[in-house]
Amino acid sequence: MARGLIAVMLCLLISSGKAFAGWYQVKNYEGSIGPAPVHLSLQRYDSFGSGITVEGSYFYDAKQSPIALYGKAEGTKLTLCEIADDKELDRVLVTGSKTPVDTTRCPLSLDISKSGATGTWIKGQEKFPVVLKQVAGLDDTAEGRVNGNVEIPFWAHTAAHRFAGIFTKTDAGICMTKLQVISKMKKKTVQSIRFDDADCNAGMLMTPIYMNVQMQDEEIISVNFRGGNGGYTVEYGFSPKTGTYHRLVH
Repeated sequence: MARGLIAVMLCLLISSGKAFAGWYQVKNYEGSIGPAPVHLSLQRYDSFGSGITVEGSYFYDAKQSPIALYGKAEGTKLTLCEIADDKELDRVLVTGSKTPVDTTRCPLSLDISKSGATGTWIKGQEKFPVVLKQVAGLDDTAEGRVNGNVEIPFWAHTAAHRFAGIFTKTDAGICMTKLQVISKMKKKTVQSIRFDDADCNAGMLMTPIYMNVQMQDEEIISVNFRGGNGGYTVEYGFSPKTGTYHRLVH
């Protein structure tokens, strides 16, 4: 995903009246879609582009490839659509559309409760029950709360890795204190990148929380930081020799 998308998102969100801090409301779930174990994360909004009030990211444990979600909430009822590719992601969630989104044919329907969610996933002739348990969450819209181990599955991923941010509450506020690089094949963390960030800005740029790590190409990712004039990014490059990501200095 191109670095320039950050600027687009900032313009859209500033025009909607959002502030730089205090707008993340995220809940994480784990459970199953049919027989398949899944992890799912949802971010709620008062309103976000084309009537969207929910965005999210989920992955099947067996595949480890995050799938971007967007949709609408009506009370406890959520209807969620899946993003097919980067072009659709740009069109629907980054650039946005003046036409209200239509979620009537979207595959995922959930009924949210205090402890989790139940629902169905339907696509074509396939139909599976969904059972989820809430395991963590964060809310920085008021005094700032973090419950459980908040691990955000970012939309960015490569053929070999997905990326997950660990968000905690520090003396300076809520932010991402660690980025986990997770091997899709091994299904486990193979590298942890820690942020020595006294101001607690990592992962808190005013975008959907799932966009705070972005792909530049298959070997370079960028991490978004709140602060300065519109935030800033730090790039990390993958070294085939060491099998790890290293901060790039330009």
